[in-house]
Amino acid sequence: MSERPDAIIPARAETLGVLRLIGRGELLLMLEGDADGYGTRWTLGGQQVQPAIARYLMDGGYLAEIARSELGVRRLTLSAAGKALRDNGLRWWASLSLREKLQVIVLG
Repeated sequence: MSERPDAIIPARAETLGVLRLIGRGELLLMLEGDADGYGTRWTLGGQQVQPAIARYLMDGGYLAEIARSELGVRRLTLSAAGKALRDNGLRWWASLSLREKLQVIVLG
């Protein structure tokens, strides 16, 4: 599922779920905390996104900022690399058996 083979994808099933939602037009909202990233919150559809997932997507270049609100909230969508990651992830998920899918969900 990864474009970068050396990168470990956090919570692969949940990461793919986040990519699916963003791909359907939902925006990932980033409320910035301190300069070191402490206190930063990411939400998608009103639900908080795990910081490890959001940071993986941000650091990997899979997200692109499309707007910033007056309050400093960054609105993010998939970049071209993010769309490719989502498409590869969907193909990977479809190739798994039911047992493998359950293992990925439970074990990460």
